[in-house]
Amino acid sequence: MEDKIIHHAEFAANLGLYWLLLGAAYFSLSIVGIPLLLLWFPIGLWGTRRYIRNMSAELTSSKLIVRRGILTRNENTVPLDKITDMALIQGPIMRLFGLHKLTVETAGQSGAGALISLVGIVDAPQFRTRVLEQKERLTQRPHPASPSVQPDDALLQNVVEMAASLKRIEALLSQKLNR
Repeated sequence: MEDKIIHHAEFAANLGLYWLLLGAAYFSLSIVGIPLLLLWFPIGLWGTRRYIRNMSAELTSSKLIVRRGILTRNENTVPLDKITDMALIQGPIMRLFGLHKLTVETAGQSGAGALISLVGIVDAPQFRTRVLEQKERLTQRPHPASPSVQPDDALLQNVVEMAASLKRIEALLSQKLNR
């Protein structure tokens, strides 16, 4: 069964600027970092643009696929039925830029923290809702009826026979205890 792509996430246009300014803030916190700011802006601008161009997040009928990276490219494929939590995080600077961080945690993941962390998805709450709705659809698929379903009369007859067997066992046990 081939997975159909349900939704392809887009990333915010100001995500690169957010990362660029965040990096500049870290550099400016140290005396050594201040002169490096002159290098950070051209290199950081190139790096953030390239990184964002290589980022993608796709929701298919049964999994979430996230790709990213510049030199080392990573692809995470998470089956929807393994997702245990999807959190939306928005700090004060992110709120200023209108960005959200979406984290995905799964059953059986090793280590603490999120397996996938995505910043800057356009309309992140809607993307999260789509993923969770598709997960719900997968878990609500009807299971085929068990072939051993018996009519009420046959079920009642089995219960009567089990009760009779239990009474015989009790009688045998009480005879053994009385000896």
